[in-house]
Amino acid sequence: MENQVQIEESKNTLAQSDKSNNKYPSLVKAWLIAGLVLIFVQVVVGGITRLTGSGLSITKWEIVTGTLPPMNELQWQEEFELYQATPQYQKINEGMSMADFKFIYFWEYFHRLWARMMGFVFIIPFVFFWYKGYLKKPLLGRLGIVFLLAALVASFGWIMVASGLVNRPWVNAYKLTMHLSLAFILYSYLLWTTFKVIVPNKHVFHSILLKRWSFFISILTGFQIVLGGIMSGTKASLYFPSWPDMNNQVIPDVLRDKSAWIVENFVNYDANTFMVALIQISHRTTAYALFFIGLAFLWKVFKRKLNDRFQWASILLVSMLIIQMTLGIFTLLYSKGTIPVGLGVMHQGGALLLLSVSLYLSYLCKGKKNIT
Repeated sequence: MENQVQIEESKNTLAQSDKSNNKYPSLVKAWLIAGLVLIFVQVVVGGITRLTGSGLSITKWEIVTGTLPPMNELQWQEEFELYQATPQYQKINEGMSMADFKFIYFWEYFHRLWARMMGFVFIIPFVFFWYKGYLKKPLLGRLGIVFLLAALVASFGWIMVASGLVNRPWVNAYKLTMHLSLAFILYSYLLWTTFKVIVPNKHVFHSILLKRWSFFISILTGFQIVLGGIMSGTKASLYFPSWPDMNNQVIPDVLRDKSAWIVENFVNYDANTFMVALIQISHRTTAYALFFIGLAFLWKVFKRKLNDRFQWASILLVSMLIIQMTLGIFTLLYSKGTIPVGLGVMHQGGALLLLSVSLYLSYLCKGKKNIT
């Protein structure tokens, strides 16, 4: 009887939601969705840039003049000479041809160009919608935060690049993780804002347990993404490219050595295998935890016979967890000498999709009103 009441309440809520789903013009909704797609593409391009070793190919941060690429051979030579002065060229890519340089230059240039394009896609329609009165005060405030977050992501992008131009041949793993995490925060905040505009934020059911579980899954997913960022920055998969063991060990010897647990090994993570072993075993363990928690969550959802929207979202959550684990395992197994670009990028993009589903479930559990 209680379940039947919950179902009826959910149906009534969804019906009310559909009726109130006309507070903003379709153009505004499409604009917000386009912003999410643009950020998603930027994250994917960023993954390609990182995995192809392209991130340090452009040694200057020129917001305006950097919009155009080198236009002649002289300009290409000047850019190449700047790159040749970096530790990455001198320690890893010495002897690189101009053709190879142009390849890595393209991905970093495209990554930056896409960011500039996103700025125009945000600002120009924003001014138009504001002028027309389409954007109400609560939404204006949230969009202001989106703009500030985007500026923060761009700033940390340069801080990350700068960390690899002096002494080190690669960007600092922690700064890369901060840049990636901020990009995911930006996407998440815009996604939540889009939910508020498109799907009214009403109670879908009355279960404190599932609300807490959905919130915890979102937090744990975010934590896993941070671990994944450090995994990427330290290139940890190259050191233990095996599964389910770690080079024939459940726990690597370096983690059993008490003397290795010092601050120095966390700061200078590339001095030995301590940090890469720790971050990889943490990433694996969190993945297992997420998977089993997701299964338990799905079981509880179906046990309570909640509305179809929530059930399908829960199924999608578990499906994405399976896909992500599979991609992660294959990325590990094929990280022999180099990290496979295709698998690595799909794994990074999959993380964003998984986060999207977990946030959607959390959103459906909230009881606050949508933006009006």
